[in-house]
Amino acid sequence: MITTDFAPGSPCWIDLGSPDVRAAAAFYGAVLGWDYESMGEGEDMEGGMFRKDGKVVAGLGKLTEEGARSAWMIYFNVSDADETTRAVERAGGTVRVATRDLDEWGRMAQFNDPLGGQFAVWQPGTTKGMELADEPGSLSWTELYTSDAAAAKEFYGGVFGWRFSDTELPGGGGTYTLITPSGLPEERMHGGLMEMPAENLALAGGRPYWHPVFAVGDCDAAVAKVTENGGSVQMGPADAEGVGRLAVCLDPANADFVVLAPAGG
Repeated sequence: MITTDFAPGSPCWIDLGSPDVRAAAAFYGAVLGWDYESMGEGEDMEGGMFRKDGKVVAGLGKLTEEGARSAWMIYFNVSDADETTRAVERAGGTVRVATRDLDEWGRMAQFNDPLGGQFAVWQPGTTKGMELADEPGSLSWTELYTSDAAAAKEFYGGVFGWRFSDTELPGGGGTYTLITPSGLPEERMHGGLMEMPAENLALAGGRPYWHPVFAVGDCDAAVAKVTENGGSVQMGPADAEGVGRLAVCLDPANADFVVLAPAGG
């Protein structure tokens, strides 16, 4: 379970790079009930923060990287971003954005895993990260789709000290690996990874990719909002035994995310 106690190696922040900040703000406002708070003024909004019930849940920025796709970036809490950079490089990953300070708020860096999956880290200063998690309209899980689960476990285990446990999906759907931060009990699982053929990773050109799972009160209602507001559905809505009802969605710029109404919620 994702919390806001910011244990090392746990998700602490997410932000979206979008080619149209205003359209993205309107879309997620309709789907997840988020309020958008711009950090700029006028029509040319470059970015800002999403809030749910007054609490910060995510960031939004203008997509400026040449050839990059619109996507959510997941940040994991670390105590030392520079040491994490060295661990990433020792394990075969590469640096996308070198460690840098964001004023007094904290220190960040972005990386590629050895197969090209993108992720980021956050060393907190005055800002620890998101203010709401595991509640409707906030981050409740993180997920990696990869072409090589064994390589992913070796890499991320080496960088973050994560522990992994495999479970077989019903109906021969393959193996799903659950992720728990180092030193925490299994109740604090924060995500999963799943191996699939490179041809099924077309969103990222065959490379692995992370995406966020957002808790919602009603999956079908959320999916209706997705399609009504220019998004699309890749899979679902479908019931997952013991997990809840979920759907894999794309926003209007094809950034992927999941909406999940948890079982028993």
